Formats: sequence, C-alpha cells, structure tokens
Amino acid sequence: MTQTCIAVIGGSGIYEIDGLVGAKWTAIESAWGTPSDQILTGTLNGVSMAFLPRHGRGHVYSPTAVPYCANIDALKRLGVTDVISVSACGSFREEMAPGDFVIVDQFIDRTFAREKSFFGTGCVAHVSVAHPTCPRLGDACETAAKTAGINVHRGGTYLAMEGPQFSTLAESRMYRESWGCDVIGMTNMPEAKLAREAELCYASVAMITDYDSWHPDHGEVDVTQIIATLMGNADKARNLVRLLPDLLGPDRALCPHGCDRALDYAILTAPEARDPALISKLDAVAGRVLNAKETT
Repeated sequence: MTQTCIAVIGGSGIYEIDGLVGAKWTAIESAWGTPSDQILTGTLNGVSMAFLPRHGRGHVYSPTAVPYCANIDALKRLGVTDVISVSACGSFREEMAPGDFVIVDQFIDRTFAREKSFFGTGCVAHVSVAHPTCPRLGDACETAAKTAGINVHRGGTYLAMEGPQFSTLAESRMYRESWGCDVIGMTNMPEAKLAREAELCYASVAMITDYDSWHPDHGEVDVTQIIATLMGNADKARNLVRLLPDLLGPDRALCPHGCDRALDYAILTAPEARDPALISKLDAVAGRVLNAKETT
C-alpha cells in the first residue's frame, strides 16, 4: 500500500487547483529538460495533489513544443501515482456537444514532430498501450463529473493531431466518417504513452469546445468561440478535480489493470549492453525495474 498522489495536467484554461492546502509552486529538475512550468503542490481533503500547466502559465508552449518527457519525468520524481489529463478538444459527434466532457479510452496518434519514448538506443523497451488509459481512474473521473452535474460521455477515441493549425474540412470528415474518431486534440500524445512508460495511471478528460470543421451548421473552428466555451468548461473541470481525492482516497493499492507494472517485461536490452548515460536518465521513470535487475 502506498500513498496516493494525484497530478492534474491542465490544458488551455486550466491553470490551477482550487482549495489546495499548503499550496506552493515547486521547481522540479528533470534529466529530460525543463518541464512546462513549476508544479503546484499541496493537499486536498487529505490527499496529496499536484498541478502542472501543460502549456506553462500564460500559455507559452505550442502543442508541439510542450516538453512531454520532462513533464512526465518531473511528476514521477515528485511521487505522483495517478495522472488526470484535462484538455480542450473538438468533437466529431453531434451528441458530444460543446460544453460536454468525454472520458477518453482510445487514441489514434497522428503527431510526428515529438519525442515519444523515454527509451531508445542503449536501453530498448516496448510497453503495451492497447488500453492506454486506466479504467479505475476513468471510473473516478466519470463519477466526479456526474456528481458535479457535468454532461459526460464514457469512452471515446481521441485523434491526436500535430497542429498548431486546426483540421481541413477533408481531414475532419475522414477522421469522423472513415476512422470513427470521437474527439480531436493536439496534446494527449505522446503524453499518454510516456505516462505508461513511467508506470503512471493515466486518465484523459476531454472538454468539448467545438465541432471541428465537419459540422454543416457550425463551419470552421473559431478561436473566439472556443475561448468562450473554454471558460465555462474550466469551471466544470475545477469542480470535477475537487471531487477526486475523496473518490480515490489517500491509500493506494496496486492498480488492478497493471498500469503501475507496465515495465515488468518491457526492457529488452541486456544489462551489460545498456548505455550508462541513458540508464542514469531513466532513474525515476524506470528505477523500479532497473534497480531490481541490478540487485538480482
């Protein structure tokens, strides 16, 4: 049994957690570079909480430039056990309307200009992301959303695009009609993959701001419209987050879905062939398995 530490990675419009006791901004050094911002830490209803602004306070980083590796590594170093991603998204479904939330459970990754793994030459590893989000965390987010009076949809496929431009009409129609996607955003990949490599449970809460460009009655995406919807969504998201500590509790058992043991059989490089420099950088992300192998 370990102690729960919930991290919220907040996207556009979500820049803090209300009601934190002992709140302070802390700079965490990472071997993978500088995180998006300092991390806000404290406790909420007796549970340790952390908040990281994905784009930095003031929205400094574009989706491509977000330092995803440094962010996840910093949260791992801080002792985080569970990560809740909150991000603005477009919708491909009429019933998933602006103002609604979607608890995402699948991704299609169309990003191409981002570092997507902590592992590589000198320490090769392959983790499964067949089910890239944690159902246990998804349950908690769904319950919190319903309790907060949010219209929430459980399950959905998130198309992760590179950006920063929005989709063309042809792309939007393809993602919706041929690929069967439900929402579209620019930030949950490679974030979800890296969280799995770091053995962190991860849940994605998509806040719908628009209908992308496919909808015949809404036309192209309008940033002014997005921002207006975003402000209302941000209030809902803060209400959702406030309910999570009571739902997850201060004591944490092993994840029943194995998220926190994702590296058990993932590392393929023989110990004698591993690159010491890379192994040193992996001390937080993969220390559980690397240290165990060194002592056997």
